[in-house]
Amino acid sequence: MKKTLALLLAVLLIVSVFAGCKKKEPESAATFRVGMECGYAPYNWTQFAETEHTVAIGGGAFADGYDVAIAKLIAEKLGLELEIVKTDWDGLPPSLTSGKIDFIIAGMTDTAERRETLDFTAPYWVSDVVLVVMKDSPFASATSLADFAGARVTGQQATIHYGLIDKIDGVNKQEAYSDFPTMLMSLTSGKIDAYIAESPTAIAATLSNPNVTYVSFTGDAGFGEDVPVSIGLRYDEALKSDIDKILSELSEADRQEIMQAAISRQPLED
Repeated sequence: MKKTLALLLAVLLIVSVFAGCKKKEPESAATFRVGMECGYAPYNWTQFAETEHTVAIGGGAFADGYDVAIAKLIAEKLGLELEIVKTDWDGLPPSLTSGKIDFIIAGMTDTAERRETLDFTAPYWVSDVVLVVMKDSPFASATSLADFAGARVTGQQATIHYGLIDKIDGVNKQEAYSDFPTMLMSLTSGKIDAYIAESPTAIAATLSNPNVTYVSFTGDAGFGEDVPVSIGLRYDEALKSDIDKILSELSEADRQEIMQAAISRQPLED
């Protein structure tokens, strides 16, 4: 009986040794889940051709743009696997707070209202604000906001752009639109006279439609402010600090180069 017990213990010891020597499977990388519209060129857009710049978003589609490039850079620096979740603009904050996504990289501005539920990193891009108009429009020669008195002007809903319309005296403020492609379509069809955008988005519109231009102003003639955009995240000081450090290592020249590259490869529509 003692020999049998000793033999059994020896077998168990050998099994445990081999089990301990068994090669462990590598753990999968944590995911960097980023929400964006994938419809706000050149910040982000959807296309159906895969390139070295794109990230798959399902259904045979891919996301690209300035936001995608920034997301890829941060994910790589943090050692995380990037996942982009295509999300409507209005759905971005609730998707973040509910845990469906971990970050918003979508050209979103840090505001006091948004800080009631989200936290933000330092800006990763700063842009001026312009008005997109038709080239043959009388507003194309405008030299100040005052020239837009009576104009039908709109902006994207739930953005600071839409609120800036109130700075135009005598403007005919239109209902807000859900996205920029729809605003551009309304502009070209004559339903509106202008919409507010940031300069990279305005440049994207002129490249996709040669009949469109944009008007920018200097000093007191314009809106009097630039628009910084930041990464939205849940409250996590350590993670925010890590991302801010990565962003601080990006020079202004680096950011301009990434944005110009995004503008140059955005898909053009007829």
